[in-house]
Amino acid sequence: MTTAPARKTVELPPLTSAPGRLLKHPRLMHYNRLAALVLVLNATYAVVSWPLSARELAHASLAGLALAVLVRQQYVINLLFRMATWPSTNWPLKVRWTLGKVYHFGGLHVGGALAGSVWFLALTVQEGNEPSAVVGWALVALLAVIVATALPPFRTRHHDHFEKIHRFGGWTALILFWAHTLLSGAGPVSVTVLAVVTFSVALPWLRLRKVDVRLERPSSHVVLARFDHGETPFAGSSTAISRSPLGEWHSFANVPAPGRPGFRLTISRAGDWTGSFIDDLPERVWVKGITTAGVANIETLFTRVVYVATGSGIGPCLPHLLAAEVPSRLVWATREPRTTYGDALVDEILAVQPHALIWDTSRHGKPDMVRLAYAAYRDFGAEAVICISNKKLTWQVVHGLERRGIPAYGAIWDS
Repeated sequence: MTTAPARKTVELPPLTSAPGRLLKHPRLMHYNRLAALVLVLNATYAVVSWPLSARELAHASLAGLALAVLVRQQYVINLLFRMATWPSTNWPLKVRWTLGKVYHFGGLHVGGALAGSVWFLALTVQEGNEPSAVVGWALVALLAVIVATALPPFRTRHHDHFEKIHRFGGWTALILFWAHTLLSGAGPVSVTVLAVVTFSVALPWLRLRKVDVRLERPSSHVVLARFDHGETPFAGSSTAISRSPLGEWHSFANVPAPGRPGFRLTISRAGDWTGSFIDDLPERVWVKGITTAGVANIETLFTRVVYVATGSGIGPCLPHLLAAEVPSRLVWATREPRTTYGDALVDEILAVQPHALIWDTSRHGKPDMVRLAYAAYRDFGAEAVICISNKKLTWQVVHGLERRGIPAYGAIWDS
């Protein structure tokens, strides 16, 4: 383990060509490419097939809605990860590099939601004075609110409100879709698709339950939550918990211990909800849904990986470090690691990562994480870097490395 900053400045490799850098720009990330692809395909269909009948408009709208909902379904997400990580490490690196971007699937959600909303607006305009038009215009107004509040300016500043509007507005929209579909006399195809979408939305809530939790608070900044209610999730998955089922829900990375039942969550103080959780130490919490694959599951696409984490970002990295399915090297920058997270957790990390670079920011200040990541990538002979940190630093590391021709991955905050 190294805890002191390196004395020699690491020289970063040169930037790739201008076209290569352009393709790695955040605005052209795979998330945006997928959203654009869905919109282009829908626009092409509209141009080629216009004018469309009411039934065709209804089918197009429902197809967009179904895509938006189903691509967020936990079993579908897990399937996407399983398919993307199926290839062996013998495949060309460029192919595996692209497959590793599977977690950008949220672009399909955005594209489907926007396309479906526009198609439904066109359908409602065409309906004129039909009985279903009243429900249609109510649904158009609701969809407009959902889309507007999902845009980054509102979502970033008012994320809690965004989640509530998205949840309750989405449920209401689904009810209105059913009313509109039945009033308009839609055929069996529309009813079947809508039934599948409804079941998909309901499924996580059908598994809602309140369970016991054992909490260990090594410091006022962190609590380690231990669960043992008959579930042992796979490494790299996440679980959503809440203190009130109709209130806020927060997802945290599951940390199962190899060969032992149950799992842990690492919860750090990052707002009112987490702060209250750490201070109150509740004895029971609500859990729902199906454990869902996270970004770091793409590690199996590579022969060796470097994990870069700051603060509580160690939580999503820890299950992969413990499972050791892929040779890895850890770079972790955090404030007073032993004081903040406890000796037991740090010793557990060092037991599986004896060569980890643990940078104490209280002693050495904030490091240049791009240079640290590259140094570990070079020295370890890794094929990729996975960064778990805050939004700003994650983009710095991912973009800083990819524009130099190094595969890098990190969460994209699309929800």
